[in-house]
Amino acid sequence: MNTKTVFSPKGMAKIGILSGLAVVLMLFEFPLPIAPSFYKLDFSELAVLLGGFSMGPMAAVMIEALKNILNVIFTGSGTAYVGEFANFAIGALFTATASAIYHHNKSKKSAIIGMAVGTVVMAAAGAIVNALVMLPMYSTLYNMPMDVIIGMGSAICSWIEDIWTFCLFAVVPFNIVKGIIISILTALIYKHVSPILHR
Repeated sequence: MNTKTVFSPKGMAKIGILSGLAVVLMLFEFPLPIAPSFYKLDFSELAVLLGGFSMGPMAAVMIEALKNILNVIFTGSGTAYVGEFANFAIGALFTATASAIYHHNKSKKSAIIGMAVGTVVMAAAGAIVNALVMLPMYSTLYNMPMDVIIGMGSAICSWIEDIWTFCLFAVVPFNIVKGIIISILTALIYKHVSPILHR
């Protein structure tokens, strides 16, 4: 879908609906045993990826942004907006990458490749963003020493000794699992909802 179509009344309506669905899906979140409890998995990227596959990477970024804005408006921020910024940045990289590859050659194979590459990009970017920006910011805003955060990771994985091993052995596995789950759900659902999304 080109830019003109994305910004058409029909395109914007779809983006709005999918953003609303993503906000609802954000309510169902839970921690994974492979990372500290402040990392929570939700299924909102499913709605974003469905939008990206049907309308392109620009739509995916717009849905991801609107999802986080609406979530802050309706539920507030429990992380001083750090979590929302991280959710947007990392989620947008995942869904936009997968959508761009799929739209280059629309096929089941390219969709699988796109989601696999998107998962790798999300895992790598998530580690870098968390190490350089998010964790230091979180530590400063909440007056929580970095050693305490790293200790939460060490309690789960003994290989975690500093911020980089924290990201390697906690953040990366978390995002890989998240990418795999969202990709499987998208693969199962997209064909069934595609006729609706392409109306």
